[in-house]
Amino acid sequence: MRQTDALLDRFLAGLAPLSPVAVWAHGSLAAGDCLEGRSDLDLIAVLPPPIGPRTVWRIAVLHARLRGEPLADGLHCTYLTPGTAAGAERRHLTWAHERLFRRTVTPVTRTELHAFGRVLRGAPPADVLPPVPDGELAAYVVRDQRDHWRPQVDRTGLWTRDVWVDLGMVTFARATVTVREGRPISKREALEVLPGLGAPEEVVADIRARRHGGTAATGEAWIRRRAELVRGYLGPAIDGLVAGS
Repeated sequence: MRQTDALLDRFLAGLAPLSPVAVWAHGSLAAGDCLEGRSDLDLIAVLPPPIGPRTVWRIAVLHARLRGEPLADGLHCTYLTPGTAAGAERRHLTWAHERLFRRTVTPVTRTELHAFGRVLRGAPPADVLPPVPDGELAAYVVRDQRDHWRPQVDRTGLWTRDVWVDLGMVTFARATVTVREGRPISKREALEVLPGLGAPEEVVADIRARRHGGTAATGEAWIRRRAELVRGYLGPAIDGLVAGS
């Protein structure tokens, strides 16, 4: 993944003047199933306090300078300080989707960092980031399935799009394993467990082919049929997960 490594090197070099305490990768980049050019590059940077206006300006300049670099539009980074690392409800400065805003570091991300976070610079997550309390991770993923994903199943137009099919199916599988086993899994492992969760085999094969370079079916008839299969599966599956939690 030469382009990924080159972009990370440029980012880390640009961040160095801010003296980061740590920089970590999570998501696909940490789990080992990052697909160059397809997967986002999800990072957490821990900076010395405070993250005031001047630091915010320097972060914005850093990301602006990376624009135009290969893969830079998928590089997302949330900025913490050691004193603000605790608490999944706190919103932190984040660069994603080519802009700065504030968002939380979810229990899923926090658990991933402790389980398989990739240290790019500095201290490991265990030295800075408090562990996720018992029960918080499962409660979060069930709430996400119930409050976000279940209502989306009824929006028929969404499910003709590859990104919704992929994320909806994979996120459900990951949530189910988390609830049952108390651990996060990668997207690759999610594809492996989906058939055992009763997911339509045609849909799983479609996702795997598009993610891993196989021959994916095309055509309007298949896209419509795939949408019906996904919606017919995910609605009852999410309802069952929520009811059993």
